[in-house]
Amino acid sequence: MENGSLLSSENVAIIGASDKPERFSHKAMLLLQEYGHKVFLVSPRYQEIEGQKVYSDLSEISEKIDTVTMYVSERLQKDSLQQSIINSHPKRVIFNPGTENELFERKLAELKIEPQRACTLVLLRTGQY
Repeated sequence: MENGSLLSSENVAIIGASDKPERFSHKAMLLLQEYGHKVFLVSPRYQEIEGQKVYSDLSEISEKIDTVTMYVSERLQKDSLQQSIINSHPKRVIFNPGTENELFERKLAELKIEPQRACTLVLLRTGQY
């Protein structure tokens, strides 16, 4: 693989998926796929993006999710979304710039789910993912 060998690929849920190429969630979808990760798109706005199914809620995904990457602001992180993230038992939740949520991050840490304030794109490009 041109981007270096992957130790393991992950199942990654993108919360706030978008069909707009200029949006960071869209760029993350493409880059995660390029790096060999299986991407699950989550947004109530779309049914499909670039031929890929979009789930309206994380709870609709039957496969184990390793990482959730957030692209919705704190005010859109409703209790139902937070609960569906907790119920999916990911190893970590990446809070991309602008999505930070201190209370939710603390709750995740208490539940042994790693909250990470970072940019998914930077993590991938710098080999820190």
